[in-house]
Amino acid sequence: MKPGNPKQALTTCCAAHTLHDGLSDLTYVLLPLLAQTFGLSLAQVGMIRAAHRTAMAAFQIPAGLVAERFGERNLLVIGTAMAGAAFVGLGYAQGFWMILTALFFAGVGSAVQHPLCSTIISNAYPEAGRRTALGTYNLFGDVGKFAFGGLLSLLLMTGLPWQGPVVAYGLIGLAVAGLAFFWLAGFHAAAATKPAEPIETSTKGWGIRNRRGFFALCLIEIIDSSTRVGFLTLIAFLLIDKGLSTGWATLAVPLILVGGMAGKLACGILAERVGIIRTIIITEVVTGVGIFAAVALPGVAAALLLPLIGVALQGTSSVLYATIGDLVERERLPRAFGLFYTLGSLCGIAAPLGYGLVGDHLGVGNAITLMGISIFLTLPLCVVLRPAVSAEPIKI
Repeated sequence: MKPGNPKQALTTCCAAHTLHDGLSDLTYVLLPLLAQTFGLSLAQVGMIRAAHRTAMAAFQIPAGLVAERFGERNLLVIGTAMAGAAFVGLGYAQGFWMILTALFFAGVGSAVQHPLCSTIISNAYPEAGRRTALGTYNLFGDVGKFAFGGLLSLLLMTGLPWQGPVVAYGLIGLAVAGLAFFWLAGFHAAAATKPAEPIETSTKGWGIRNRRGFFALCLIEIIDSSTRVGFLTLIAFLLIDKGLSTGWATLAVPLILVGGMAGKLACGILAERVGIIRTIIITEVVTGVGIFAAVALPGVAAALLLPLIGVALQGTSSVLYATIGDLVERERLPRAFGLFYTLGSLCGIAAPLGYGLVGDHLGVGNAITLMGISIFLTLPLCVVLRPAVSAEPIKI
């Protein structure tokens, strides 16, 4: 494919998403092994995980701002190489501080991926096909989570030491960085040849065309992301309360994610067919009703329902991410995506804590019911968002 081909950009970004999300969720498999190998305390395990997640959350907005000056491709390549090199270093770690440092820099490197790949895809598909493209990109993040962690688990079952596969994953990261450098050359060149003067004079600040619509979109993301992360955190505990064994209850999250993989692609396509607002309303209503049903049904029936809940619960994100391109000037997409993904990351930290506290005091069923109620708060926000995406926004 020739440089600048949208399909080539999408393929490259899907590969980057698979890699970065795979490496990020690989830590769930690695932490028990690291604790066993180096005799780490639970507090040290928590510090390692917190360092990785905090780095990812903290550097997404700076990544968007820096990319506006140095180019999305350049920063994506640097971040991907940093994440790969960090995992190579993790394979040779000799203790707690080396592990902490390696995973911190892995988090910094992975922080660039979401805002920059979303920007590249939005620029490659400025009009028709953007939501389908971003839905496809969104899907491949879950593919990485399953593939990387699943393959490592299988390798460990054969008795293979964890260090070798971790180094291999790091080398794959370096290889993906090299591919991104060449495969995105056309888009980088196009960005580099754009005159700098119009950006300085016509697109100031955050480049938001419709602030009211963008604010409504951000609030929808906060509610949607908090519900998603909270539900994923507590659903296994709900199934245990309903009488399922711990082993069966731990399958809850994989069941949701399987449905979510289909939902992320399907909801992007649906938004192209029936519109943004209708799709958000459909997915949020289905999510709320599904959550209420999961609370009301017996254990086995609730578990069987989880893939269907996952379609709507996970799928809304594809529609929300793709809508940023309707509300923000192209030159300011990196920082807008950085802000948007940071909001999601912060919800990923705050929602489990908040809903966990509610569950401790009122019971896990009531905490999850509260999630189902809160998701309906997105519906009046859709009314606010509608004028911003149904007509040409007024730049303010």
